[in-house]
Amino acid sequence: MSGTCVIGLQWGDEAKGKLVDLLAPQFDMVVRYQGGANAGHTVVAGDETYKLHHIPSGILHKHVQNFITPGVVINPETMLNEIDGLAKRGINCADNMRVSERAHLVMPWHIAEDRRINATEVRGESIGTTNRGIGPCYRDKVGRTHAIRMTDLIQPHRDDRIRTVAEQKIEILKSMGATDEELESIAPDKVVAMATVWAERLKDMISDTTDTLLDAVEDGKKLLFEGAQGALLDLDHGTYPFVTSSNSSGVGVCAGAGVPPRWITNVLGVCKAYSTRVGGGPFVTELEDATGEKIRKLGNEFGTTTGRPRRCGWFDAVAVRYTARLSGVTRLALMMMDVLAHFEELKVCVAYELDGQRIERFPSHADELRRCKPIYETIAGWNQPVDDVRRVDEFPAGALAYVKRIEELVGIPVGVLSVGPDRAQTIFTEEAAELELEAI
Repeated sequence: MSGTCVIGLQWGDEAKGKLVDLLAPQFDMVVRYQGGANAGHTVVAGDETYKLHHIPSGILHKHVQNFITPGVVINPETMLNEIDGLAKRGINCADNMRVSERAHLVMPWHIAEDRRINATEVRGESIGTTNRGIGPCYRDKVGRTHAIRMTDLIQPHRDDRIRTVAEQKIEILKSMGATDEELESIAPDKVVAMATVWAERLKDMISDTTDTLLDAVEDGKKLLFEGAQGALLDLDHGTYPFVTSSNSSGVGVCAGAGVPPRWITNVLGVCKAYSTRVGGGPFVTELEDATGEKIRKLGNEFGTTTGRPRRCGWFDAVAVRYTARLSGVTRLALMMMDVLAHFEELKVCVAYELDGQRIERFPSHADELRRCKPIYETIAGWNQPVDDVRRVDEFPAGALAYVKRIEELVGIPVGVLSVGPDRAQTIFTEEAAELELEAI
């Protein structure tokens, strides 16, 4: 087994970081392959809680090598702050983390542009970016003219290149109505000085991760690929335009990491036992009532990166079946089962009603999806705590019936069940054992 992927199947926040941290000791390398500091992965280890944005979730394990690959866009200032925060807690990222020289940099002007762009609405609704410059950076990556990559930090022409782009961006931002403060933040000399510090501090971690990873898989090393955001936010296959700026479904793994498909053998699709979403966009099973608020409070549903309250709703089997197929999922990880333990009755969306017609496909147009009404199947709740469950056979019969129904609707067996934030509150099923995955 060379490669296993951990991919979110909803709109992000599915607890991928917890799962990667738990599985990491069984692998030689953990690989972040897309997204940026808009990711928010929370890892709980005993009394310690770590909130990771850029840094791969395998960083807590000293023998595991961590890689940030070309598909990720990196804000060096944010990354260094995160590195310093981990260092204060005894974790030295320089020992076991490498950053691709091909990865693109989120520069100060990208953040200023993001604020300008985010002030506009699409179809009367904000797309809901995190104002971290992720979208503008990916746009410049594709446009090439204003792009700056990690390798540019260690080139002789660095200062001239940055100064030229900064001067051009000032003119662009002036036309967008930027404030004097925003323009001052991207003054050429100021950004050149920042880049000098970045280069000095990061130079020993910058490397050709593509070559290293290709050598690794050919040598039989085991790789764990860590996704960011969720498949329903995929730029090409998600709820466009209310999506992220990268391919966050399984189709983005190979392009982002630089590892071809032949080396990826298992895909673990992570989803909550219910649904959540942050920001704008259609959400068929959203509950704007007391039930939705109950789920939010029980699940502490507030964004790791932004702190924004998440929109909550029942499990959408139509959406998850779509993203599981899209991502080539071999096993499901069903998280937050403990939240549903407080309900007498549960609902699962098994189909949509669109303009009077029952459909079981996931519409590609946001306006169509917005017109969809959920067709629910009611399932009896188990209404008893499961926080202390450590084996599958310890779950109440109602909980197991709920899991089985989700397996039937999605068409994929469940390999992992989570009943709380701690590592110990994760149960691996017989299906996970078939993939040689287990709790450490």
